[in-house]
Formats: sequence, C-alpha cells, structure tokens
Amino acid sequence: MAAVCDVAGKRIFITGSSSGLGYIIAKGLAEEGAHVILNGRDADKLEQARASLEAEGFRVSAYPCSVVDEDAVAQTVARIEDEVGPMDVLINNAGRQHRLPLEQFPLEEWREVIDVNLTGAFIVGKQAAACMIKRRAGKIINVCSLQSELARKTIAPYAAAKGGLKMLTRGMAVDWAPYNIQVNAIAPGYFITSMTQALADNSEFDTWLKQRTPAQRWGSPEELLGAVFLFASEASDFINGQILYVDGGISASI
Repeated sequence: MAAVCDVAGKRIFITGSSSGLGYIIAKGLAEEGAHVILNGRDADKLEQARASLEAEGFRVSAYPCSVVDEDAVAQTVARIEDEVGPMDVLINNAGRQHRLPLEQFPLEEWREVIDVNLTGAFIVGKQAAACMIKRRAGKIINVCSLQSELARKTIAPYAAAKGGLKMLTRGMAVDWAPYNIQVNAIAPGYFITSMTQALADNSEFDTWLKQRTPAQRWGSPEELLGAVFLFASEASDFINGQILYVDGGISASI
C-alpha cells in the first residue's frame, strides 16, 4: 500500500523552472532524489539554473523551448523520453502575468497571458500524456492559482487563464484516468517570488494581504513542496482531478 510521498528516482519535467516557484519546486524534488528536468524559453538562464543544481550534486537535465510552440514541445518531449528516460511526472508551471485595468488591456497581451498559462499546459500535457498513455502510468500536476477561484483588479486575463486551467485539470483527469494517469493541480495563494515582489514591496498591499489571509503572512515557496510531493508520488494514485489550494486560508474565508 503506497502511503509515503516518495519521489526518489522519478523523472520529473517542470516547465518554467529556470527561476521563481518552478526552480524552488525543482530543487525541492531534487533534494528528495528525483531527476529533475528543467525547462524555460531563455537558454542561457536555463543553463545557469541547471549548472547551479548540478553543482549541489543533484540529478538534473535542461531542455529549452517555448510551451506555446507545439512542434518544439513535441521534439522536446521526444528527446527527454529518448535521452533521460520515461517521464514519470509533468509539472505545468510556466506562467505569464501582466497587470492593467481590463478596459485598457491590449488584445496581444491578453492572448499571450492566455497562451502561456492555459494553452501551454494543454500543449505540453497532450504531448506528455501521449507517452504516458502507452505506458499506462503517469502523473501531471498543473500549477493553478488562488485566481482560479477569486478575481482581483488589473489581472482579469490571468484569472481567466487560471480558471480555465482549473477546468482543464479536471478535463485531463477525466480523459486520461482510464490509462492510470492522475492529473491534479496545486493552487498557490500569495508567495513571495519574482512575479510578486512588487506587490510585497508595496506597503499598502502587504498590509491588506496580511489582514486578508487567516495565516496573516505571505507564503514561503518551500511551503508548496508538500502538495507537490503528494501529487507526484504513489500516495496520490487514487486522487484525480483535484485542485489543492495552498493559500494560508484565503479561499476559506470571507
């Protein structure tokens, strides 16, 4: 009976992992014995991240590509399967944020936010699932957001994308569960990362957030790892289509 959240030896592909939450997740998994496979659009930045983890003695590979380029993604997944080995877990983490009042939001920016946060997860998930289906085994973790449930001014496109990703997670789970593939999502609340640093530095927003959050603080990126370990391990073999909010209690309060 599998009850321990053990990821040792698993090959785990993490999109958008050259920095931010993706890098923290990759490092946390590597520390527990996983072979992490980094991804990002900037090849130089990605190589720096790979070298940093390798210098600490971790098993790490890196494959640059844009998650919205279907041909590049297909080639990347094929290379990983051939060069690293069967992909046990995919973590769709690549994200894009742009803050602006909705009535001022350019269509081009809207499309980019939707494409990276939602369409990219579909493209990478589809390619990874094709391999997992053949093996009748695999796990996919989508990185949703508190904004999958709650909107906030100036980030309506991001909320729309993450809300879509919540339902894509459930759609993937329903379609692929017969092949012994579990698809779940983690939904972070407010964690201090490069994407949210400007908000953390804004004293007005910082005060508001701490008052709004039952835990009365920002999250530390490492606090996401427990949920990741659960969904990446055999402990979640009968959990499918679930979104786990890691938010200090915001989504539970009014």
